[in-house]
Amino acid sequence: MKNKISKYFLYFMLYSIIGWCYEVFLEVVVYRWGFSNRGVLFGPYCPVYGFGALAFVFMVFPLVKKSKKFENNIKKILIIPCVFLACMFIATFIELLTSYLCEWIIGSWPWQTYADYKYNFQARIALSPSIRFGIGGVIFLYILQPIFEKFSSKLGDKKVSFISLILFLVVLIDCIFTFVLK
Repeated sequence: MKNKISKYFLYFMLYSIIGWCYEVFLEVVVYRWGFSNRGVLFGPYCPVYGFGALAFVFMVFPLVKKSKKFENNIKKILIIPCVFLACMFIATFIELLTSYLCEWIIGSWPWQTYADYKYNFQARIALSPSIRFGIGGVIFLYILQPIFEKFSSKLGDKKVSFISLILFLVVLIDCIFTFVLK
């Protein structure tokens, strides 16, 4: 049980870091607003992406694994839109909940620019990012998650536990600094 928790925490951190990199890329390269830390914490990670990716792993990845066993390639291809829609709705729901949580804890949420999108709800969620989350979920589940599983199994349980413990301590210190001392 401890090894599974360590493994999933490592996945959570990897996806949180990837999410932070994605956000910074959008801000610097696509929108050209310049660099700013896109997370609510000090470190280079956005936990909402970690939670979203773990939700994908627990709720949708079993479907992806099952579809790889299908002998019919048409069925394999037809599962992809279902995975996309599931990831899109899961991520949008998490983003909506997170916006309320951030507003309650820190007084605002980092993505209030959603008001600029034509189709949005209270500037908390918007159609365009939701579509990108669906695409990201497909990429996570079909490409990244199998790579992360191979990587964590090659590391072994002890190394995964050690790395996860170090990362947990870093995030814990970051949370204390961000929410208590700041």
